[in-house]
Amino acid sequence: MIENFLNLSLFSQFLIIYLTLINIVTFFYFGFDKMRSQISDARRVSEKTLWFLALIGGSVGALSSMHFFRHKTKKTSFQAGLAIILTLQVWFILWLFGNSPLSLN
Repeated sequence: MIENFLNLSLFSQFLIIYLTLINIVTFFYFGFDKMRSQISDARRVSEKTLWFLALIGGSVGALSSMHFFRHKTKKTSFQAGLAIILTLQVWFILWLFGNSPLSLN
């Protein structure tokens, strides 16, 4: 497995490491916000921060933590925003690798 990783391009290695780390950070930010939500008068993590973490690559961590912590699962506006972010990311990845559903070919 390590040999396969080392055979990837430097860009691909960086991307895998970055996405792994940002998803771990996002997962724990959601968990931290859930913990703070159960404490009265505790300062919460803003939704803008949670959305930003998802936007910069942490959408899988966001979705995983929403399920794991049962956090933000009843807030439709938050789920809609996350769905839009995830859709944009999928389109970007498909475009990046030349399989865009938006291409006119």
